[in-house]
Amino acid sequence: MIDILIKRTDSNDPDFRLLVSHLDHELWNELKEDQSTYDQYNQVPDLPTVVLIFSDRKPVASGCFKKYSIDTVEIKRMFVEKECRGRGISKLVLGELEAWARESGFQFAILETSIHFKAARRLYTNAGYSITDNYDQYVTDNYDQYVGLEESVCMRKKL
Repeated sequence: MIDILIKRTDSNDPDFRLLVSHLDHELWNELKEDQSTYDQYNQVPDLPTVVLIFSDRKPVASGCFKKYSIDTVEIKRMFVEKECRGRGISKLVLGELEAWARESGFQFAILETSIHFKAARRLYTNAGYSITDNYDQYVTDNYDQYVGLEESVCMRKKL
């Protein structure tokens, strides 16, 4: 029997930092030089809203959210180790992030993924997300970073 644990933590958690390093490595391998465009938008220092999933006490998945506007969060850094994919763990991460955002008073979630990541898009679509403009209609301060990026797929959901 596999033991699964869901942990709410922050972006300084060493297990989160480890998983993010695995995610970044995978993104650079998959997207090559295109990833340099996105790295600047993936920073999540001192973020208090991180979810980790442990399988048999080993960190295997992560995700986080940050406040985007008064009623909206942005889902960031979703990742599941390759050997654990296909077991529904990404749904656990996303569900926990959404629950936490609702508990915190947010009404919407937005996110960005690559046109190349079909499994991620399927996960988000099945979870109720719809493709939307690349954040230009939700611009707050400097959060229009995905406008004009053809490799980006942006999605939104009412929580």
